[in-house]
Amino acid sequence: MAPSAVETNGTSSKTEGSVSAADVSGDPTLAHVNEEYGRPPVFADPLKYRSWLKHRLALAFRIFAKHGFMEGIAGHITVRDPVDPSSFWVNPFGTHFALITDDDLLRVSHDGQVLEGGPNKMLNYAAFAIHSEIHKARPDVQCAAHSHSLYGRAMCATARTLDMLTQDFCIFYDDHVVYPNFAGVVLAADEGRRIAEVLGSRKAAFLGNHGILTAGASIEAAVNWFVLLEKCSQVQMIAEAAVGGRRNELTTIGPEESLNSWKAIGTSDAGYFGGLPLFQMAEKEFGESTFLGRGV
Repeated sequence: MAPSAVETNGTSSKTEGSVSAADVSGDPTLAHVNEEYGRPPVFADPLKYRSWLKHRLALAFRIFAKHGFMEGIAGHITVRDPVDPSSFWVNPFGTHFALITDDDLLRVSHDGQVLEGGPNKMLNYAAFAIHSEIHKARPDVQCAAHSHSLYGRAMCATARTLDMLTQDFCIFYDDHVVYPNFAGVVLAADEGRRIAEVLGSRKAAFLGNHGILTAGASIEAAVNWFVLLEKCSQVQMIAEAAVGGRRNELTTIGPEESLNSWKAIGTSDAGYFGGLPLFQMAEKEFGESTFLGRGV
């Protein structure tokens, strides 16, 4: 069964542990994969780490553009700066996602000051209002992503969470929430703070009458979860249409099976590992145009 449609206590009933490829696949011979490939690289030099993260963030925008997640000037992805964690990198306002390079990105303080960036230093204040509060409230979050995707917006109009319809849905079991209080374009820090409070420790939120939001310990996880949440929203709509809107006729995954699936494929490590193919393809297609240094 699906979790309740609106939860506001900011907590999840699960605790996250380590996951390995052996856990996901059931093949014990893959037990080494988690340590060797399943987590982001570690950098001794925070400036090199910053450069790498900016490249990954530029690729994230290319991924969003390729999936059709840009709607006019709406949408933003942020990543916490490893040199100054009280600031984050974000896309400049009004630049198409498909054109963003690492040199275009803006570094913004938690009080809204643009500290550095490319020729377009326009800041989307809604991005600041939402993401600054999430980064302040969630030190575990490296990246937060928000945009006005098609099926995500449709789900946001229902004021309810996903039913657990397929295995992929279980990634969000008891780990996403609805923020129902649409109050227009988010331009106030108080509104961003309320969104962060409702999100709590979860990975995703449906912002009522607005769009979807994901947050993760890596860029790869946040982007992966955004893509998956959009696809799950699409499947939810198709499944409901197939039964004429009679949700009681849908077959859902039970709580125990949903939780067990979440433990295998819903953790941060699994989110990072699952997001790697998106970035592998983006690097192959766009790597040279987003970063003039080494590839990944």
